Amino acid sequence: MSTAVRQLTIEPLTREAFAPFGDVIDKEVSEYFMINNGSTRRYHAMANVDVADEGGAAIISIFEAQPLNYPLRITMMERHPLGSQAFIPLLGHPYLILVAPKGDTPDPAQLKAFYSHGRQGVNYGKGVWHHPVLALHENDQFLVVDRAGPGNNCDEVHFSDDVRIELSLSSLEQEASTVVL
Repeated sequence: MSTAVRQLTIEPLTREAFAPFGDVIDKEVSEYFMINNGSTRRYHAMANVDVADEGGAAIISIFEAQPLNYPLRITMMERHPLGSQAFIPLLGHPYLILVAPKGDTPDPAQLKAFYSHGRQGVNYGKGVWHHPVLALHENDQFLVVDRAGPGNNCDEVHFSDDVRIELSLSSLEQEASTVVL
C-alpha cells in the first residue's frame, strides 16, 4: 500500500500569515523614528526576544547554511520550548521557512511553508515547531538571536515512515517572473 505524498505550497512571508508562529522582521513594512541627530532611522522592537525561562540569556550567533536537495522530504521538526529564536539573513538571499503550530507534537497536516525574499527575518515564538534552516544558496549566513542557559531547549520530532510530506521549489519556479532565486 502506498502512502499519499502531501505537497506543501510555499506562500510569501507576510506578518499576517506568519503571526501564529512568531514575528516577521522586515523594515520595508515597519515604522521607524529618527535618532542620532536625524542621521539614523531606528526600526524599533521588531520582535520580542523571549528567552528568560529557567535562567536563560539572549545570545547572538551566526549560522552558515547549505541548501538541501529539493524536492525535500520533510522527516522532522524541532521547537525551542524555553525561548524564541530569530533568523535574520545577512547576505540578502531568499530562503524558506517551514512551521507548524505550538503543541505537544507537530501536526503534519498543519505544516506551512513560507518564502522570504532575503530582506525579511523571522522570530519563531517560544514552542513553535519549525524545520532547521532552509537556505537556497551556498554558504548562506543568518544572524541568530536565541537562548543559552540551563534546561532542555530543543525538542525534535521525527515523523513515521508513513508520513509523506514534500517541499518542492516548483511552486516558486512557476512564479519566476516575480520571484528571484
